[in-house]
Amino acid sequence: MVPGDSSMTAAWAAAWRLLQQPAPKRADPGSVRPVRVGQVNLGFGAPVSGAWATPANLASFAIAAEQAGYTTLWSFQRLLIPSGSSMDPVYQSVLDPMAALAYAAAVTSRIRLGVALINMPFVSPGYLAKQAASLDVLSAGRHDLGLGIGWMPEEFALTGASMSRRGARAGEYVAVLRSLWGAGDSEYDGEFYQIPRGTMAPKPVQPGGPPVLLGGMAQAALERIGQIADGWLTSSRTDLSKIGAGIAVIRHAASAAGRDPDALRIVCRGVVRAGAEVPGRDGSRLLLSGSYEQIRADADWLGQQGVTEIFYDLNWDPQVGAPDADPAAATSRAAEILQALSPVA
Repeated sequence: MVPGDSSMTAAWAAAWRLLQQPAPKRADPGSVRPVRVGQVNLGFGAPVSGAWATPANLASFAIAAEQAGYTTLWSFQRLLIPSGSSMDPVYQSVLDPMAALAYAAAVTSRIRLGVALINMPFVSPGYLAKQAASLDVLSAGRHDLGLGIGWMPEEFALTGASMSRRGARAGEYVAVLRSLWGAGDSEYDGEFYQIPRGTMAPKPVQPGGPPVLLGGMAQAALERIGQIADGWLTSSRTDLSKIGAGIAVIRHAASAAGRDPDALRIVCRGVVRAGAEVPGRDGSRLLLSGSYEQIRADADWLGQQGVTEIFYDLNWDPQVGAPDADPAAATSRAAEILQALSPVA
């Protein structure tokens, strides 16, 4: 289904028209350089959760985000909602993250496609290496791979995974990915994972494979990011007002490992709450809540703390990402926010 197709729904048709409206004060596209707010690149969360997560919206918002100057588009993983759980609406109905990005790859040509994130214990490194390499080929080298170690016991039971020694396994997991993505034959014999001598093809378009970004908030997780990863992916629960402390841990660990801390990406999931200010536990306004002017100022402040990228993720907005939200209203709200916060607005 493409814009102009007579079979598209009325809700999508209305949203598409809104997405095509120029953002206020938009610069001449011919004069726009790589788009940033302050020192921060801006991305957008793909429609993968709840009422707005439809095939039509996934295609139209991917196109619109690219046209609006966003540099990245992101998905995320949730496998199971335990019965009786009071988990947030965003987790109740979620598309597969790699399938969603492959779908978006077919209708875009420039915007990078990231997953934030896939939990390593739930899928073998060999299988994920093939998926990520294939997505990198199909997107012409635009994939970013975010990885975590998981936390929900029910998802570990579902996938037959073990919760023990997740951190220790993570280092080997990343090593296996990079070995399979490298040139020539691969062979690996670790404590947790093995690669019988052989070759995986096709290789990713990006030399050495897609950038590997790790999640986590514990001291050990932050140190591991500095030691082996290409960057940090913050979670929806990260206290953004204190993000500088986590960045400092990562940068110190990178320096201690002989790596360049300035080369690491710090990618922030921006849980946007557009409209009324939302108070935090201490009563102060949560960052990225309130007016568009406040949200843009917060993004600039986060850049001053060392964040290199923020993606505005509307899946966490109950008016957009809840499964029982009105689909037309959710789509319209998301389209308005995408344009209002556009990097070149």
